[in-house]
Amino acid sequence: MSYLLRQIKAKTIALISLAAIICVTAIACGGGSSEQAVGIPPEMVADYVHTTLAADRTAYTQHVVNRAKKLEGKEKDKGVLEIEATEGWENTDGIPLPAQMFRLGSEIATDYATEAGLTFSYNLISPWNLNDSHAPKSDFEKKAMDSVIETGEPYKDYQQVGDQTYFSALYPDVAVAEACVTCHNTHPIHLERYPDKVFKMDDVMGGVIINLPIEKT
Repeated sequence: MSYLLRQIKAKTIALISLAAIICVTAIACGGGSSEQAVGIPPEMVADYVHTTLAADRTAYTQHVVNRAKKLEGKEKDKGVLEIEATEGWENTDGIPLPAQMFRLGSEIATDYATEAGLTFSYNLISPWNLNDSHAPKSDFEKKAMDSVIETGEPYKDYQQVGDQTYFSALYPDVAVAEACVTCHNTHPIHLERYPDKVFKMDDVMGGVIINLPIEKT
């Protein structure tokens, strides 16, 4: 587990470094509200960050969680690792579920960004959230989530939060492994809150939101 956390920290440092040198310097046009990016376009930066996050999460799901012998107490036919993937991993000898591993990285990224004086962040959000912190909260997130579910395509736009301008992008979070589907469909909270929602492989289960701070000059 400590090795996995070190890997997360290494990836996070790379992401924060990228966020620090991005295009996130925007020039406000005189008298107007439109913005012109300088340097690497923010859309491209968000795509870079998302590609890294998605690759790491998919690798962890397919090559670690899927190979565990147990998933939430149930034997897995193809499991070869003497370990259990479980929501209660902190109180057992198990390993985190993919969404939990993603959240661990998100929390580390937020801490590192804060230390670097940045407000860069990313997180999972879903209208079928199990963790209340993953529910779409702002009007932007709700609008973006509705669009992603309807179209299956990323939603990208600028938003203002207090005095800070962000370029934000929401990418579809797709079920890429049986572990994703099984965990959600059988989770007590899911069964209570969303009894009629049954996920299948390749379904959009929510989204990955990335927020890049934009500095205006």
